[in-house]
Amino acid sequence: LAESQAQAAAIWRVREGITESLVRRGAVYKYDLSMPTHKMYELVQLVRQRVAHLPGVKAVGYGHVGDGNLHLNVSSPSGYSDQLQQLLEPYVYEWTAQHSGSISAEHGIGLMKAPVLGYSKSDEAVHLMQRLKLLMDPHKILNPYKVLPGME
Repeated sequence: LAESQAQAAAIWRVREGITESLVRRGAVYKYDLSMPTHKMYELVQLVRQRVAHLPGVKAVGYGHVGDGNLHLNVSSPSGYSDQLQQLLEPYVYEWTAQHSGSISAEHGIGLMKAPVLGYSKSDEAVHLMQRLKLLMDPHKILNPYKVLPGME
């Protein structure tokens, strides 16, 4: 814990610098996951092992240890590739689901996670979310580019 405002600001600079430095390395696959805190580092280690044979690929985990929110970032200096994508997905989602986690933590479902929401939520839960969304937004004008599966 920070003991002063200056120390807190320095910690935040380091934390914010992680994302910036990864983007400068090349392509970054980003995952915003939640899971029991004692499982967070295990996933990072497993992903590192899965990508170890790919030159320059790095897996970094950081986040909110207090609430189980893990930002898993995998950077590749050679850019995005089907090979790396297939090593990560659906592995990351399956592992997260098997350990009582969610494939989307603080940043919501958005466009990219909608197709994989089923790893974290049952069909019944997704259907309820869809019904609530339509009840509150029958004209689909609120946050129109963020979707639940099947609500395009």
